[in-house]
Amino acid sequence: MAEELDVQAMIERFRDRAKAVRSRGVPPVEGPDRTRFIEQSKVDYMDYAMLGDAEGSLEGGILTLRVDLRPKG
Repeated sequence: MAEELDVQAMIERFRDRAKAVRSRGVPPVEGPDRTRFIEQSKVDYMDYAMLGDAEGSLEGGILTLRVDLRPKG
């Protein structure tokens, strides 16, 4: 499987997922379910955006994703 993995394409898919989470609407749910959906969307966006910003490499069958979490500026 490692030979078939396109790391840059995988990272781009995470960028696309982050965009999709940001642009999706909230389904017609109310109360606690609505709150849970919104909170999960925030977590999903953060995860996908973080991986979408990663620098990736595949060496010797080991996938390494580097994410710089230092504040910008």
